[in-house]
Amino acid sequence: MTKAEIVAEISGKTNVEKVAVQHIVEAFMDSIKNSLANGENVYLRGFGSFVIKRRAEKTGRNISKNTTIIIPAHNIPSFKPAKTFVIDVKDNVK
Repeated sequence: MTKAEIVAEISGKTNVEKVAVQHIVEAFMDSIKNSLANGENVYLRGFGSFVIKRRAEKTGRNISKNTTIIIPAHNIPSFKPAKTFVIDVKDNVK
């Protein structure tokens, strides 16, 4: 499902114009991105959590040059679904 499809579905369910829904969806996603960029996790009860995970420094290989490289430690965003979310998906996906 794309962002446009999400906007169209919400617009159809709420009878709100697509342009307004698109602004709301984009503002919602910007809020999540800004919170994570500021080091704050986002918790949506019944849906899931957007959290920041720390990846440790590790050694990798550049196969074409046959050399080792060091991949520095870094933070990545991650999503952990809520228990009810997981149960709904398990029960409804065939």
